[in-house]
Amino acid sequence: MMLFPQLTQLDLTGPFQVFASLPHTRVHLVWKSTDPVSSDTGLVLTPTTTFAECPPLDVVFVPGGPGIDALMTDPESLDFLRRQATTARWVTSVCTGSLVLAAAGLLDGYQAGCHWAYRPVLELLGAIPAPGRVVIDRNRVTGGGVTAGIDFALTIAAQLHGDDVAKRLQLRIEYAPAPPFSCGTPEEADPETLAAVLEVLAPLQERRRQSALAVLAARAGAS
Repeated sequence: MMLFPQLTQLDLTGPFQVFASLPHTRVHLVWKSTDPVSSDTGLVLTPTTTFAECPPLDVVFVPGGPGIDALMTDPESLDFLRRQATTARWVTSVCTGSLVLAAAGLLDGYQAGCHWAYRPVLELLGAIPAPGRVVIDRNRVTGGGVTAGIDFALTIAAQLHGDDVAKRLQLRIEYAPAPPFSCGTPEEADPETLAAVLEVLAPLQERRRQSALAVLAARAGAS
């Protein structure tokens, strides 16, 4: 599980709770150093290993968050993902983590999930955006926005250890979502709520688009 400054902690900690509860499983929190990093809301998280020391992984996972803009054009991070992806059983993400996988060239021609507001950026980077809480295309498993991380992790748990283990774990964590409002997707939200959220996200959407264009320009320059 990749850590980086300004990640959205729930993208990481929801799946972490599931993965860390699986039998015969060791979870690595990986970053360039083992110095603590701060999430986008100030929660401090500590890596357990570095890119250089991380062993080959069965599951490679990237969360999302504001910090992905730097990752999308960071050669060290992208090279780490490409290297691990060559032998990993599953290459995965939640929310805008899929933009990082796409920037690394790991989602070219794959259907992939993302936070709904950034699917056009995902397409710009060569992936095929798909709706849904969890999107599976061959060995790429990508979750939708933020809270989809638990759905995603239980899906991976079932792939690794079978449905029975995943179902028992779902019951243990009492995962039975019943949100107080029916506005968790653009299709469900009322027009006023959707417009207000889009206004807040507009600068981020443009920043992500510019990051994607920088990735494409770098690829063109290298070819």
